[in-house]
Amino acid sequence: MAAAHEHLADSADEAPIPFRQAVEALRAARLRPEVEIDPAPAPRRLAPYAYALEAAVVERATAPGEEDRDLADGRLVLLHNPAGEDTWQGTFRLVTLVRAELEPEMGADPLLPEVSWSWLTGALEARGVRYGAPSGTVTRAGSHYFGGLAAREPATQIEIRASWTPAEGPGGALDLGVHLVAWCDLLAQVAGLPPAAPEAGPRGGVVPLPQRRGAHPR
Repeated sequence: MAAAHEHLADSADEAPIPFRQAVEALRAARLRPEVEIDPAPAPRRLAPYAYALEAAVVERATAPGEEDRDLADGRLVLLHNPAGEDTWQGTFRLVTLVRAELEPEMGADPLLPEVSWSWLTGALEARGVRYGAPSGTVTRAGSHYFGGLAAREPATQIEIRASWTPAEGPGGALDLGVHLVAWCDLLAQVAGLPPAAPEAGPRGGVVPLPQRRGAHPR
């Protein structure tokens, strides 16, 4: 993935102006340096207009011979239907998938689903994001290894699937960039990174968990 995201906006000359403005807002967002982001193929059947990107939280190698490691990864899709959707309660919808590997003892915590959902809502609220009609699921799965893989330690994966409707802010503005920043905060939270620097914005309302082991070589 490219470290920058100057290629977020594709050629959408035939798309409605609000959708083009939304994509431009994604391009203008300033993200924390651990997040690598790139455009991805957008789904064609969910809405008349769609734009997708994928991202990973990357731990940089610090010694010769080491590889960069992905701590978490995800996908964010922007949907737009100028006629509106009843279930969205609006004309735009953001849909996301976020995944990471956790310590097994963390995966066994009975409060993990509730805490994980609070990472999403807390990230949005900490950035002052206006949104409505949130919905989603939190899934955890454990892996145990046998035979030739028996030397590997058990692993627990968490997967957050969610969607929400971005709402207009003061003056009727729809700032999709801040939604992207909040989503990257969620990725960083799932990856076990510390909160963003104070100059990047407030971080209240997000429940932390310890740094986790589950990183994958790139």
